[in-house]
Amino acid sequence: MSAAKAISPETKAVEPPSVIMKGPALAGAVLILALANFMAVLDMTIVNVAVPHIASGLAVSSHEGTWVITSYAVAEAIMVPLSGWLANRFGAVRVFCTSAVLFAIASALCGFSQSIQTLVAFRILQGLTGGPLMPMSQVLLMRISPPKRSNLTIGLWTMTTILAPICGPLVGGHIADTVGWPWAFYINVPIGIVCAIFAWNLLSVRETPIKKVRVDFIGLALLIVWVGSMQMMLDNGETHDWFSSPMIVGFAIVAAVGFVLFVIWELGEEHPIVDLRIFRYPPFAIACAAMGITFGCYFASIVLVPLWLQLNMGYTATYAGEVMAFNGALAIFMAPVAAMLMSKLDPRLMMSYGLSVLAGCTLLRAGFAQNMTFEQIAFVQMLVGLGMPFFFVPLTSVSMQTVKPHEVPAAAGMLGFVRTSAVAFATAIVTTAWQNGGTRNKVDMAETLNDPAGAIDQLTSTGMSYEQARATLDNMVQSQSVMVATNELFFIVGLIILVTAAAIWLMPKPKGPVQRATGGH
Repeated sequence: MSAAKAISPETKAVEPPSVIMKGPALAGAVLILALANFMAVLDMTIVNVAVPHIASGLAVSSHEGTWVITSYAVAEAIMVPLSGWLANRFGAVRVFCTSAVLFAIASALCGFSQSIQTLVAFRILQGLTGGPLMPMSQVLLMRISPPKRSNLTIGLWTMTTILAPICGPLVGGHIADTVGWPWAFYINVPIGIVCAIFAWNLLSVRETPIKKVRVDFIGLALLIVWVGSMQMMLDNGETHDWFSSPMIVGFAIVAAVGFVLFVIWELGEEHPIVDLRIFRYPPFAIACAAMGITFGCYFASIVLVPLWLQLNMGYTATYAGEVMAFNGALAIFMAPVAAMLMSKLDPRLMMSYGLSVLAGCTLLRAGFAQNMTFEQIAFVQMLVGLGMPFFFVPLTSVSMQTVKPHEVPAAAGMLGFVRTSAVAFATAIVTTAWQNGGTRNKVDMAETLNDPAGAIDQLTSTGMSYEQARATLDNMVQSQSVMVATNELFFIVGLIILVTAAAIWLMPKPKGPVQRATGGH
């Protein structure tokens, strides 16, 4: 199928008047759906800075505490691509409301946990129930929005995906430092219940059609095996020195073999649990690749900047979270602008511009130094908001427009899976490369250090003991080596984003102004 045909008007469907919403009802539905998406994405990062508090409260090591993050990520990564099948089998509204309620219950159980075992178990439940919230909120927004308002509503929804990972460390840090880590979970309870109640009241009469098909148990089992193995490899690779560990090698082999078997099975299955045939549309395939690369690079900065601030600049977790919050300062205002321009400009131009801004900000970070002030760092963070909406808003609309109407739920789930997987890859790659780079740079600097004995003599002349002077010099070298590693990583990431900005033009130009693809038919 050609790209032009994939995005032609014949592949679209017009929702009946009874489905389209207007006025206050539409505004309320958009708010509820965006809030639910924000809640689900927020929980990917809200406990990151609270891990030391959780480990201390449950009397476990920090490494065991990280399983609170891993368990949620694994469960969500498995569940997101299943969303299309669930929507077709039970209806998008039912799946959304059920997920919101169960997510609230799972969150409460996480807060009540008195051991690491029960907390991990309930985090798995939280990931399983929260996974469908992201793609289902997107599908329902596209279904109920009038054509003239669809880009604006999708733009507002997209902003929750951008802002939530930034707000997670900020909110989690404040909660952990004040009222205690369980409240990082308790805050989801009222939000989940409210979203479910209002969504059902507003949208139950606008349920998507359902189709009863048999469950692809083999496909589901293969999905769980390869996604779970991949996530375990990524999350534990750094701790176990990657492929020098037989356990990590085993996870890698299982993930690779499981993935190949999964693809072969799903492409030959009449009713696959994950419909991989949507990749036959070149624009959608390119959009998925761009989403994975860009969101991975974007999340790399969300991981790397707080690490650098806390370990190298002496910032607290809360203070580092406040710096990250500036990422969304301008983005809030730019998202509506990007949505309004969707019908006037070539979306490829908008996406390329957005990526160019992100690349420029990332390359600016490659020039960061240890004497930078809070204001200087926050200013660069704020500039990111000038570009990100111009990439994510059109990408979301274009990717959904290129598939057939009945394939929208599967496409939304696949795009969410790519985004979730990108987070796992970015976190693993960035943290490993950063630590390895710091170690390598420290060795290089130590070998080329100019007159270390003289430097120690100068320090001892100020009243330090020899050991204190030596430790001070070692800390200075360590600090500089980490700074150089940080700059090197940002430079590489910036170049990757620039290449992606150019590759966007491989996507065929949509015929006519970009509107929406409807869902549920």
